[in-house]
Amino acid sequence: MKEYEVSARTIEEAISQGLEHLGVSISDVTVDVLEEGSKGLFGLFGSRPAKVRLTMKEEEESEENVAKALLADALNDEEAKPKKQEPKAPKAEKPEKAEKKAAPKAETAEKQEAGDAQQAEKAEKPAPKPRKPREPKAPKEPKEPKEAAPVKEIVPAEQADRETAAGRAQEFLQELTKLMGVNVSVAVATDEEGNVRVNMEGDTLGILIGRRGETLDALQYLTSLQVNKGQNAYTRVTLDTEGYRAKREEALVRLANRMANRAQKTGRKVSLEPMNPYERRILHSALQDHPAVTTHSEGEEPNRHVVITLKSN
Repeated sequence: MKEYEVSARTIEEAISQGLEHLGVSISDVTVDVLEEGSKGLFGLFGSRPAKVRLTMKEEEESEENVAKALLADALNDEEAKPKKQEPKAPKAEKPEKAEKKAAPKAETAEKQEAGDAQQAEKAEKPAPKPRKPREPKAPKEPKEPKEAAPVKEIVPAEQADRETAAGRAQEFLQELTKLMGVNVSVAVATDEEGNVRVNMEGDTLGILIGRRGETLDALQYLTSLQVNKGQNAYTRVTLDTEGYRAKREEALVRLANRMANRAQKTGRKVSLEPMNPYERRILHSALQDHPAVTTHSEGEEPNRHVVITLKSN
């Protein structure tokens, strides 16, 4: 009896991976759920994968079924054998039919002589020029397989003093990313105003970024709470990974200019999708000096969004 255990984020994913590994369908196995798994706190850390066991079903046939199958095969073999047929005696031709058959033989001979004459005329004509055979196309050279991207080596960042705001942020994120199963290097720095800037390297799959930076914003919020807990002065914390903040800012600036041009062409206001305060500030800043449009925010969180309108003359 063949068994296979597999773990994944959900039970459905574990079953799908197990069926693909065994090369069978769901009807060929028995599924036992060993662990249902859990998403953990905020869906970020402390999660446990689901685990299932797939057992192959044994195909059993009764003696009666085997006997029926053998009997059916024997009957099919008997029907497939060709039956011997006795040779039939040739019927004697009547004299009238024999005379009719002899008559068209003369006509056939005349037609054959005419056909031979036509073939002789055709043979005298010059043969058509043979067509040049097409040169076979050269076979395409096989493309060289692309080399796999080298695995990026994670160099641990310099450890900051745990008594400082930067040190508290670094220690908190190191423990949090470890619980999430993401191997990253957490580097921290403090600017002239005392704000903490954190850069995490090694998140090549974007797990720490999430959809449109939602996971990164959540991590930044949790880190800010940890850094400012029990402190008199508030310290601003900014998180980034693999240069996401800079890339997102460039994309938002391009979006702001494109939507401003649309507002000018149509003469109507343009409403953008809901964004967080950080991204709305980037849009307002990108268009604050625009000669033809102005911006403002409308709605309540989390549906608050930027609206671009034409300036009144």
